[in-house]
Amino acid sequence: MENKKINIESGYYLFKLEKLLNNKNISINKLMRDTNTDFKVIKRLMTGDLVRIDIIVLARICDYLDCNITDIVEYKH
Repeated sequence: MENKKINIESGYYLFKLEKLLNNKNISINKLMRDTNTDFKVIKRLMTGDLVRIDIIVLARICDYLDCNITDIVEYKH
């Protein structure tokens, strides 16, 4: 499973949630239930198909997965 790369003007974002979930053997449904996060929000964090990121949701997912924000989404320039 590859990270999703989204190019922007001066760099790109890497969306790494899907790979992280696969490495930890956690399904989207389990993450959704255990973090009380909407399926569409999780899918958007996996695909990069979003305009803005809710930091409360990111914090909840990071706490659950015991990871840092940069393990889920990273900006490179």
